Amino acid sequence: MTQSIDAAVEPAGGALPADDALYRKISLRVVPFLFLCYVVSFLDRINIGFAQLQMKHDLGFNDAMYGLGAAVFYVGYVLCEVPSNMLLARFGARRTFARIMLLWGIASVGTMFVRTPAHFYLLRFALGVFEAGFFPGIVLYLTYWFPGPRRAAILSVFFAGVAVAGVLGGLFSGWLMRDMAGTLGLAGWQWMFAIEGLPALVLGVFALTRLVDGPAQASWLSAHEKARVAQVLAEEEGGAGRHPHAAGALRQALRTPQVYLLAFIYFSLTCASLTLNFWMPLMIRDFGITDVLSISLYTTVPNALGIVGLIAIARHSDRTGERRRHFAFCTIAGGVALVLLTLHLPSFAAMLAILSCATVLIFAALPIFWTMPSRCLTKAAAAPGIALVSSIGITSGIVSPWVIGQIKVHTGSMDDALYLLTGLLLASGCAVLLTMKERA
Repeated sequence: MTQSIDAAVEPAGGALPADDALYRKISLRVVPFLFLCYVVSFLDRINIGFAQLQMKHDLGFNDAMYGLGAAVFYVGYVLCEVPSNMLLARFGARRTFARIMLLWGIASVGTMFVRTPAHFYLLRFALGVFEAGFFPGIVLYLTYWFPGPRRAAILSVFFAGVAVAGVLGGLFSGWLMRDMAGTLGLAGWQWMFAIEGLPALVLGVFALTRLVDGPAQASWLSAHEKARVAQVLAEEEGGAGRHPHAAGALRQALRTPQVYLLAFIYFSLTCASLTLNFWMPLMIRDFGITDVLSISLYTTVPNALGIVGLIAIARHSDRTGERRRHFAFCTIAGGVALVLLTLHLPSFAAMLAILSCATVLIFAALPIFWTMPSRCLTKAAAAPGIALVSSIGITSGIVSPWVIGQIKVHTGSMDDALYLLTGLLLASGCAVLLTMKERA
């Protein structure tokens, strides 16, 4: 983790020698807390993947109902992503992040009281609404501190948080569900939602004292350091000569075909990554593991390897400056690994190894993808274009869980879903190879 943060503060072109120490200081002060908050947010988003091992039986839900519950989270998320960032710009990061964490913590804890499908859908939708804008808000907040050349490595730290959340979920969710079951008359999955939702409430309160709205409010920066941060950002904005939120820039982005190509690529990639986040516990159960604690512990293996692989492949891509072939390798090989899961080999170790390979490759493709939009789009279209790519692409969270749930209900297997995901991954990898410029 420290190495990832240090990598993010290498001096950019034209930077002063003292900037290295300044941005290391900012990174160590700003990034760890936000990283912790993001891990907690993603854990609260994916822990229903573990809860389904008990919750479906207790409440009489089928896979289609459960998949729909996962999908409605993203309905609320997509609808409120842009408004949430507008509120951050108006009211400041400190109050906005505190509001987001407190409300999503309440919704997450409230899931322990679900009794009907309608309750489940409502709370998942509310969780999406409340959490909407958290990661985009982090991206916006980082622009208040770091110039463009320093931002990419910082963001890669947060992508690793997805796999970290998977590891933590695997370590704790199964234990809570098995050993807390029956305590005070509550089911194990109820205790899991209650206990894993509490950190968001604590962090929400802590955000009010830990975070500041920007460098100007940071008491831990000297006047000279604040002036230097402001100067670097002003030079960057002045050099770009753009107004990223202007109506003309948005119209240009809407007329840019590559925006929609990038959105399709991101949609295809996140269909696969979200499937791993949500369905991995059930996939491991289908490998022949029945104990809920064992299932959750085995999920830590693909996720832990995903952290290492994501960082290693991203660093290699940065070191070589090559993006297209790295991305295509990850998506195409990741798709092949998903197909191999349909062989249903009798060896549990072999199946877990294949799942781990798929996880490493698919997770590693995410930070590589986000180096492409700013290189493919004009400066005027970049800011609104990237927002459109994110908003359109993340609709995969609405489509993927529901479709996979329907497939599993009607076929009794995930095989057809894995074939579909492989096709999307192959299409995204080929699209990058055939359409993106070499420098992207």
